[in-house]
Amino acid sequence: MTVYPFTSHAVVDSGVARVTVSGELDWDTAPYVRKAIEACLAEQPAELRLDLTEVSFCDCAGLGTLLWSRTSAFQAGVDLVVEGMGTQPARLLDLTGMDGILREGNTDIVTDAARCAPSVVATRGAEATATGEPAIAEPAARDRLA
Repeated sequence: MTVYPFTSHAVVDSGVARVTVSGELDWDTAPYVRKAIEACLAEQPAELRLDLTEVSFCDCAGLGTLLWSRTSAFQAGVDLVVEGMGTQPARLLDLTGMDGILREGNTDIVTDAARCAPSVVATRGAEATATGEPAIAEPAARDRLA
């Protein structure tokens, strides 16, 4: 596995926002990624592209940031496209059951998640969705989707 130093780069051009992240997406670096995404969404792009090609490690704080980016894009009416999901972040999404919500190259991520949400969201999840945080699916309900 190649280890990259952490960098976060954001640019908005012609209605497309691109946030490129490299290195570890964790407790220490997640706030920088959130700020980059917030800055891009403030420009009101039509699409947000999140490039994770060079992310070598992602922990639960990084996962929370990825899910937050999905929710933020949805609330802003912006399509979210994830590009270049590395092995470790992809495995984390798979192990937590979030791989169906954030899939590489899927421009219909938010629509898929919103369509599934009413039947899989736990009680706490429904309240969390109203506050803008990602909903938490019950394990048994999530397993029925597979």
